[in-house]
Amino acid sequence: MSKKGQLVKNVGIEGVSAPSKTCDDEYCPYHGSLKVRGIVLEGKLIRARANRTGTVEREYIFYDSKYKRYERRRSRIHVHIPSCLEVKEGDNVIIGESRPIAKSISFVILGVKR
Repeated sequence: MSKKGQLVKNVGIEGVSAPSKTCDDEYCPYHGSLKVRGIVLEGKLIRARANRTGTVEREYIFYDSKYKRYERRRSRIHVHIPSCLEVKEGDNVIIGESRPIAKSISFVILGVKR
């Protein structure tokens, strides 16, 4: 239980703990009704300007079989930032897939990777 008598859920991801702060966000995986399912990724928060939304950029290695070489690629994923998490631009974060929250947002930030 949290300080205000609000239930704090365990999202079931290893290495991610619930924040100490509480919130009234319905799209929070800890205090709201949003469930995390699917893939869990790590990336860098590069933009956190809109209302509780942000952009996470992740880099990965892709093998090009025609040229038999590896290349670095990156993708940008739009995420929801729960109000109980204190994240800023430049933080390495862990994100989890959820149901679609908006037209382009289907991921939520679970925590900051230390």
